[in-house]
Amino acid sequence: MAASDKIINLRQLLAERFPQTCAPRDERWPTGVEAIDEAIGGGLPKSAITELSSPNFSAGSALFIHVLLRSAYRNGFFLALIDGRDSFDPQAAGMEVLRHLLWVRCSQAAQAVQAADFLLRDGNFPVVVLDLVLNAAEELRKIPQTHWYRLQRLVESAPLAFLVLTRESMISSAQLKLSLRNAWQLPDLEEQELTGRLKMAVRRVQGTRQFSAKAG
Repeated sequence: MAASDKIINLRQLLAERFPQTCAPRDERWPTGVEAIDEAIGGGLPKSAITELSSPNFSAGSALFIHVLLRSAYRNGFFLALIDGRDSFDPQAAGMEVLRHLLWVRCSQAAQAVQAADFLLRDGNFPVVVLDLVLNAAEELRKIPQTHWYRLQRLVESAPLAFLVLTRESMISSAQLKLSLRNAWQLPDLEEQELTGRLKMAVRRVQGTRQFSAKAG
């Protein structure tokens, strides 16, 4: 089977397995955390790249993925997660929520970027998340900026939100840059509800704004 035929078959399979209803016409995709959405203008911008960096370990990037997944579940849509180091823990989500997730498991950053290219071209998911937080810095440095500009061009023509999670800010074409400011220790992780303690900094043209997200 030719590569083009395989791609067509995969797109048909995705459309059948993840049938989408009409996405809202709003320009933002709500994250589900009121304080975060308010600070970034209503949610993740569509037709643009949002970069969320996590300079500290245990900063809450995995928690934020689960927040987005729960939001997709509540709103009846599907979320695509491209996992750059096969690190996502599905057990914390629950079966009902997981039915709204396409989990693409990768072992290298280059594979993950290729998967993102395919899903953005397909345009079948309102939210696409590329998680590169645990990929080695040398891997990420090998990704040319031209790749990110190509992904940006793909996003511009699609009504979807594209979120890239990194350890350090590295995407010059990102329209919105966020940074997690948490540095949780083991006792913190034993708490039942950490969403209300998420802290982020939002980088805008006017400067940087830091805020504490509180669950709605």
